[in-house]
Amino acid sequence: MALKKNPDVIDQEDSLSAKKAKQLFKHDSKPKKENKILTTFSIEPSFKRELEEMFSNMGLGWAAGIRFALKEFSKKHAEEM
Repeated sequence: MALKKNPDVIDQEDSLSAKKAKQLFKHDSKPKKENKILTTFSIEPSFKRELEEMFSNMGLGWAAGIRFALKEFSKKHAEEM
């Protein structure tokens, strides 16, 4: 059921609370997603295979697994600081 706009309420649309509500519920107020950057590092092939197997068991690909591991590492060591 749709609500009809009441023409007598037009003056109230410019109220402070109406402006705040419009600002709060604007669709473009979502935080923008950051682009990813390419990084490189070197590891032994045997260690990479171990990590790939572990990530695969978790349902993650190589890049997603590395991002996950770095986030977990960061969380763990942020508590220590």
